[in-house]
Amino acid sequence: MAKITVLGAGGWGTALATMAHRYDNDVTLWSPFQQEITTIRDLGENRALLPGARVTVLSGPSHAEEVGRGVPTSVVSASADIEAARKVQDLLMNPTFRIYVTEDVLGVELGGALKNVIALAAGICDGLQMGDNTKAALMTRGLAEIVQLGVRMGAKAETFSGLSGMGDLIVTCGSMHSRNRRAGILIGQGETPEHAVASVGTVEGYLVCTTAMKLAREQGVEMPITEACYRVCYEGLPAREAIDLLMRRPKKHERAQCD
Repeated sequence: MAKITVLGAGGWGTALATMAHRYDNDVTLWSPFQQEITTIRDLGENRALLPGARVTVLSGPSHAEEVGRGVPTSVVSASADIEAARKVQDLLMNPTFRIYVTEDVLGVELGGALKNVIALAAGICDGLQMGDNTKAALMTRGLAEIVQLGVRMGAKAETFSGLSGMGDLIVTCGSMHSRNRRAGILIGQGETPEHAVASVGTVEGYLVCTTAMKLAREQGVEMPITEACYRVCYEGLPAREAIDLLMRRPKKHERAQCD
């Protein structure tokens, strides 16, 4: 961590300070204008210059390989400004690319990120030559973990039964287009996580499981599958032992929390 002072709270100065702060630096943003300082302190953003744009998140089961070939695909456009979401819908929707809209940006973002961890775990099960029963249980209980964390953070539970939750989870856990699944298969076959990731390329689930564990601890949410995946990837826990630990967890009601 470094101590950084940025002189000038214009667009570039604000962007630079924001980026530096995001990576855990101690940042001071200086401005000669008291009103600008007051506004940034009160709002937590330099609204006159940065996040004023209407932001829309597009997510769902949409492998680029298939979208590019015109394979029928459905996704969801999410924005706090529903008209912005509808604008994206109007601009991009076509006979092979169907778009739904929602205001639940947080739910869409969490579903799109956290499903990668479960897909990595699903690939590990495939690499271990576990059966369809195993993967079905993993996906179902993995989704329950995602919902629990998402709702605790303020997302809507129903979002996770939609395209950016269940839909994205299904395609990512089941397709060989999925880098998460492919890396998981290699880990299940005995490759080290580091080598598996290097072989496949960008493996979102490998990175996201660290963030997911941090969020789970901050929110007081138990995520046993995510934790098992983290331990396999970063603590050297053998994959078969991880599955055994999950299967031997205490008895629970299905609708109980995941702990």
